Amino acid sequence: MKTSFINGAFQGQNDNVLRNINPSDTNDLIDEFARVGREETDLAISAAKAAAVDWGQSNPQKRFDVLDFIGSEILSRKQELGELLSREEGKTLVEGIGEVTRAGYLFKFFAGEALRIPGQRLDSVRAGATVDITREAVGVIGIITPWNFPVAIPAWKIAPALCYGNSVVFKPAELVPSSAWALAEIISRSGLPDGVFNMLIGPGSAVGDAIIKNRSVDAVSFTGSAGTGASIAQQCATRMAKVQLEMGGKNPLIVLDDANLELAVDIAVQGSFYSTGQRCTASSRVIVTDGIYQDFAQLFAERTRALRVGHALDPQTQIGPVVDSKQLEQDLSYIRLGQEEGASLIAGGGLVNAKTPGYFLQPALFSDVDNSMRICQEEVFGPVVTLSRVTDYEAALAQAEDTQFGLSAGIVTSSLKHAEHYKRHASAGMVMVNMPTAGVDYHVPFGGTKASSFGPREQGSYAVDFYTKVKTAYQLPM
Repeated sequence: MKTSFINGAFQGQNDNVLRNINPSDTNDLIDEFARVGREETDLAISAAKAAAVDWGQSNPQKRFDVLDFIGSEILSRKQELGELLSREEGKTLVEGIGEVTRAGYLFKFFAGEALRIPGQRLDSVRAGATVDITREAVGVIGIITPWNFPVAIPAWKIAPALCYGNSVVFKPAELVPSSAWALAEIISRSGLPDGVFNMLIGPGSAVGDAIIKNRSVDAVSFTGSAGTGASIAQQCATRMAKVQLEMGGKNPLIVLDDANLELAVDIAVQGSFYSTGQRCTASSRVIVTDGIYQDFAQLFAERTRALRVGHALDPQTQIGPVVDSKQLEQDLSYIRLGQEEGASLIAGGGLVNAKTPGYFLQPALFSDVDNSMRICQEEVFGPVVTLSRVTDYEAALAQAEDTQFGLSAGIVTSSLKHAEHYKRHASAGMVMVNMPTAGVDYHVPFGGTKASSFGPREQGSYAVDFYTKVKTAYQLPM
């Protein structure tokens, strides 16, 4: 029985057990965990608060050493940790190892950032006075992460929090506790003082709610649904806590007549269906101009039908299972809805019989859609994609922009004019030209606009804006 990590020790009762089941093989029990609740959460927050001042004033070399240790061990164990990730979340093994690798580099990147925290010294407009502008730790950071990236998303929140001298109370999604526990076990041996890092396995209604409402938590970083994010923002606002939200996406991929057909289809398949479409940056709306539409639709449908769906650890698998039965039912309900709305299901959409019992779904591709349909406006968070036909670039841009979300957007074209115009006029926070909408580097900012994001950007040097507060100090020599 594995437990949470609170104030420097793994601890917890075992009367409320969480069973971690492999979505590729529901007969495979990966681990069992003791759930915690509000009482343990409050203990972890108290420990984090007690540790925050000393860690916030710690030597940057100490922070570098801690973060570099974590990153180095993650990278040295990427095969093992990647297999664990794929086993519990359902990504293919290649994707699982890739995600773990990214997490390792995230910790190493922020190890370096600990040595170059920015500041300024300016002359005052008052004679003889100087002004120091410094960045200091915020304090206790509550971190709440989703199930779809069980190592990378915790890494890109935990690493900068520790880098800039904050203490952490981390709640992972209950669907992926094993990856969170493995990460916590590595962090437990990194040399951090007791209380600086805490990891709590338990339900959002208890652990998450306690983190959001506890006045000792100075800031909350959340990735998840738009509805939950909006609720967190409101609750944090009532007690003036900082908040950072990454939420949904309904990302468009535009394909223009001048695009290379094979490249465009490759980009659409990867961006739409890899990771079983369970990415907030997935291309869920593909918008194609008249001249290339027919050939593109035919090849895209062929490639969709040919995708090999199966056990995440099978080297022949291209698309792993949906994460659990609840998500599978949501995907199937949207497939039924699309047909009821009048869209044409031209590929996939059915359950897949595999060698093992699991949540296997053939990726679904709809054509003949209207952008007002719910399958074009609501985030499915699965391998369900719409394909629409437009007359020209201007019509494609207008349709791409017709969404409440603004996370990622892409275009496939050989036209420099249209590429540059789209980069400037797409309202998404991230724009891809001749690349899939899903997949970003670890050293650059991540985030969106509109209903997709709220608060400062994540990742890269821009993370400093959320994880620090600015102080302006004046001095006049005696």
